[in-house]
Amino acid sequence: MPLTSLVPELETPAVNVNSRILLAAALTAGLLGASGCGAAGDTAPTVTSPAATASFGGTDLAWVEINIAMDEELLPLLELTPANSSNPALKELSAQVATFTGEELGTLRQLHDEAGLPSANPHKGMPMPGMVTPALVASAAAQRGAGFDKVLTTALREHLEQGQRLATSERSAGAETRTKELAARILESRAEALEKLEKEF
Repeated sequence: MPLTSLVPELETPAVNVNSRILLAAALTAGLLGASGCGAAGDTAPTVTSPAATASFGGTDLAWVEINIAMDEELLPLLELTPANSSNPALKELSAQVATFTGEELGTLRQLHDEAGLPSANPHKGMPMPGMVTPALVASAAAQRGAGFDKVLTTALREHLEQGQRLATSERSAGAETRTKELAARILESRAEALEKLEKEF
Protein backbone atom coordinates (compact mmCIF):
# COMPACT_ATOMS: atom_id res chain seq x y z
CA MET A 1 0.00 0.00 0.00
CA PRO A 2 1.45 3.42 -0.92
CA LEU A 3 2.47 5.40 2.13
CA THR A 4 0.49 8.40 0.86
CA SER A 5 -2.70 6.44 1.50
CA LEU A 6 -1.96 6.68 5.22
CA VAL A 7 -2.58 10.43 4.98
CA PRO A 8 -4.88 10.90 1.97
CA GLU A 9 -5.46 14.59 2.55
CA LEU A 10 -1.86 15.26 1.52
CA GLU A 11 -2.80 14.78 -2.11
CA THR A 12 -5.10 17.81 -2.06
CA PRO A 13 -3.72 21.23 -3.02
CA ALA A 14 -4.11 22.58 0.53
CA VAL A 15 -1.18 20.85 2.22
CA ASN A 16 -0.51 21.77 5.84
CA VAL A 17 2.62 21.32 7.93
CA ASN A 18 1.07 18.93 10.44
CA SER A 19 -0.04 16.56 7.70
CA ARG A 20 3.46 16.48 6.19
CA ILE A 21 4.90 15.71 9.62
CA LEU A 22 2.41 12.85 9.99
CA LEU A 23 3.50 11.52 6.62
CA ALA A 24 7.14 11.89 7.63
CA ALA A 25 6.39 9.81 10.71
CA ALA A 26 4.69 7.26 8.48
CA LEU A 27 7.72 7.16 6.20
CA THR A 28 10.08 6.41 9.07
CA ALA A 29 7.70 4.30 11.14
CA GLY A 30 6.69 2.16 8.20
CA LEU A 31 10.28 1.47 7.26
CA LEU A 32 11.87 1.14 10.69
CA GLY A 33 9.09 0.35 13.10
CA ALA A 34 9.90 3.63 14.84
CA SER A 35 8.01 6.87 15.12
CA GLY A 36 10.53 9.14 13.39
CA CYS A 37 9.64 12.71 14.21
CA GLY A 38 6.36 13.58 15.85
CA ALA A 39 3.64 16.00 14.85
CA ALA A 40 4.13 19.57 16.05
CA GLY A 41 0.76 20.45 17.51
CA ASP A 42 1.58 24.15 17.83
CA THR A 43 2.56 24.64 14.20
CA ALA A 44 0.05 26.71 12.26
CA PRO A 45 -1.19 25.21 8.97
CA THR A 46 0.51 26.61 5.90
CA VAL A 47 -1.46 26.56 2.65
CA THR A 48 0.52 26.42 -0.57
CA SER A 49 -0.47 27.50 -4.05
CA PRO A 50 -2.57 24.88 -5.92
CA ALA A 51 -0.56 25.53 -9.08
CA ALA A 52 2.75 25.09 -7.28
CA THR A 53 1.79 21.72 -5.77
CA ALA A 54 -0.05 20.29 -8.77
CA SER A 55 2.68 17.76 -9.64
CA PHE A 56 3.91 17.14 -6.10
CA GLY A 57 2.26 14.45 -4.01
CA GLY A 58 2.32 14.25 -0.24
CA THR A 59 5.21 11.77 -0.22
CA ASP A 60 7.25 14.10 -2.46
CA LEU A 61 6.71 17.08 -0.16
CA ALA A 62 7.57 15.21 3.03
CA TRP A 63 10.57 13.54 1.41
CA VAL A 64 12.00 16.85 0.18
CA GLU A 65 11.67 18.48 3.61
CA ILE A 66 13.09 15.49 5.50
CA ASN A 67 16.12 15.23 3.22
CA ILE A 68 16.88 18.94 3.39
CA ALA A 69 16.85 18.71 7.19
CA MET A 70 18.98 15.56 7.26
CA ASP A 71 21.55 16.88 4.79
CA GLU A 72 21.84 20.30 6.44
CA GLU A 73 22.42 18.70 9.84
CA LEU A 74 25.05 16.30 8.46
CA LEU A 75 27.32 18.94 6.91
CA PRO A 76 28.62 20.48 10.18
CA LEU A 77 29.85 17.04 11.25
CA LEU A 78 31.59 16.46 7.93
CA GLU A 79 33.27 19.87 8.21
CA LEU A 80 35.05 18.66 11.36
CA THR A 81 36.68 15.71 9.60
CA PRO A 82 39.83 17.33 8.13
CA ALA A 83 40.98 18.59 11.54
CA ASN A 84 39.59 15.86 13.82
CA SER A 85 40.06 12.60 11.94
CA SER A 86 43.29 10.60 11.94
CA ASN A 87 42.28 8.34 9.03
CA PRO A 88 43.14 9.50 5.47
CA ALA A 89 40.62 7.11 3.90
CA LEU A 90 37.85 8.36 6.17
CA LYS A 91 38.76 11.94 5.32
CA GLU A 92 38.45 11.08 1.63
CA LEU A 93 35.07 9.38 2.14
CA SER A 94 33.82 12.29 4.23
CA ALA A 95 34.79 14.72 1.46
CA GLN A 96 32.99 12.56 -1.10
CA VAL A 97 29.81 12.51 1.02
CA ALA A 98 30.05 16.27 1.58
CA THR A 99 30.30 16.84 -2.18
CA PHE A 100 27.24 14.83 -3.17
CA THR A 101 25.30 16.12 -0.16
CA GLY A 102 25.92 19.70 -1.28
CA GLU A 103 24.82 18.84 -4.81
CA GLU A 104 21.66 17.15 -3.53
CA LEU A 105 20.81 20.13 -1.36
CA GLY A 106 20.87 22.40 -4.39
CA THR A 107 18.29 20.23 -6.16
CA LEU A 108 16.22 19.67 -3.01
CA ARG A 109 16.00 23.41 -2.35
CA GLN A 110 14.94 24.05 -5.93
CA LEU A 111 12.19 21.44 -5.63
CA HIS A 112 11.24 22.89 -2.24
CA ASP A 113 10.76 26.35 -3.76
CA GLU A 114 8.89 25.08 -6.82
CA ALA A 115 6.52 23.13 -4.58
CA GLY A 116 5.73 26.30 -2.64
CA LEU A 117 6.82 24.82 0.69
CA PRO A 118 7.28 27.23 3.63
CA SER A 119 10.76 28.48 4.48
CA ALA A 120 10.56 27.05 8.02
CA ASN A 121 11.33 23.33 7.83
CA PRO A 122 9.19 21.43 10.40
CA HIS A 123 11.74 18.59 10.50
CA LYS A 124 14.83 20.69 11.28
CA GLY A 125 16.27 19.77 14.65
CA MET A 126 13.88 16.86 15.19
CA PRO A 127 15.49 13.64 16.38
CA MET A 128 14.77 10.89 13.87
CA PRO A 129 16.64 7.88 12.48
CA GLY A 130 19.77 8.97 10.58
CA MET A 131 19.60 12.58 11.78
CA VAL A 132 22.84 14.15 13.01
CA THR A 133 21.88 16.29 15.99
CA PRO A 134 23.65 19.47 17.14
CA ALA A 135 24.50 17.63 20.36
CA LEU A 136 26.29 14.93 18.39
CA VAL A 137 28.26 17.54 16.43
CA ALA A 138 29.26 19.27 19.68
CA SER A 139 30.40 15.95 21.15
CA ALA A 140 32.34 15.05 18.01
CA ALA A 141 34.04 18.45 17.94
CA ALA A 142 35.64 17.71 21.29
CA GLN A 143 37.20 14.46 20.08
CA ARG A 144 40.27 13.69 17.99
CA GLY A 145 41.67 10.65 16.25
CA ALA A 146 40.07 7.25 16.84
CA GLY A 147 37.35 8.67 19.10
CA PHE A 148 36.17 11.10 16.44
CA ASP A 149 36.48 8.48 13.70
CA LYS A 150 34.16 6.13 15.59
CA VAL A 151 31.52 8.83 16.01
CA LEU A 152 31.78 9.81 12.35
CA THR A 153 31.57 6.29 10.93
CA THR A 154 28.54 5.46 13.08
CA ALA A 155 26.74 8.67 12.14
CA LEU A 156 27.59 8.28 8.47
CA ARG A 157 26.35 4.71 8.36
CA GLU A 158 23.04 5.60 10.00
CA HIS A 159 22.57 8.65 7.78
CA LEU A 160 23.34 6.79 4.56
CA GLU A 161 21.19 3.78 5.42
CA GLN A 162 18.23 5.95 6.36
CA GLY A 163 18.69 7.91 3.15
CA GLN A 164 18.43 4.68 1.21
CA ARG A 165 15.24 3.66 3.00
CA LEU A 166 13.54 7.00 2.42
CA ALA A 167 14.67 7.16 -1.21
CA THR A 168 13.25 3.67 -1.80
CA SER A 169 9.92 4.87 -0.40
CA GLU A 170 9.98 7.98 -2.60
CA ARG A 171 10.74 5.89 -5.68
CA SER A 172 7.75 3.65 -5.04
CA ALA A 173 5.20 6.13 -3.66
CA GLY A 174 6.30 9.51 -5.03
CA ALA A 175 4.53 11.35 -7.85
CA GLU A 176 6.83 14.14 -9.06
CA THR A 177 9.23 12.98 -11.79
CA ARG A 178 12.32 15.02 -10.85
CA THR A 179 11.90 14.17 -7.18
CA LYS A 180 11.82 10.46 -8.00
CA GLU A 181 14.86 10.89 -10.27
CA LEU A 182 16.75 12.52 -7.40
CA ALA A 183 15.75 9.62 -5.16
CA ALA A 184 17.27 7.24 -7.71
CA ARG A 185 20.53 9.19 -7.70
CA ILE A 186 20.54 9.20 -3.92
CA LEU A 187 20.18 5.43 -3.89
CA GLU A 188 23.26 5.15 -6.09
CA SER A 189 25.39 7.61 -4.09
CA ARG A 190 24.42 6.02 -0.77
CA ALA A 191 25.17 2.51 -2.03
CA GLU A 192 28.62 3.54 -3.24
CA ALA A 193 29.48 5.34 0.00
CA LEU A 194 28.19 2.50 2.17
CA GLU A 195 30.22 -0.01 0.19
CA LYS A 196 33.38 1.98 0.91
CA LEU A 197 32.39 2.40 4.53
CA GLU A 198 31.81 -1.30 5.06
CA LYS A 199 34.94 -2.30 3.18
CA GLU A 200 37.40 0.05 4.84
CA PHE A 201 35.94 0.77 8.27
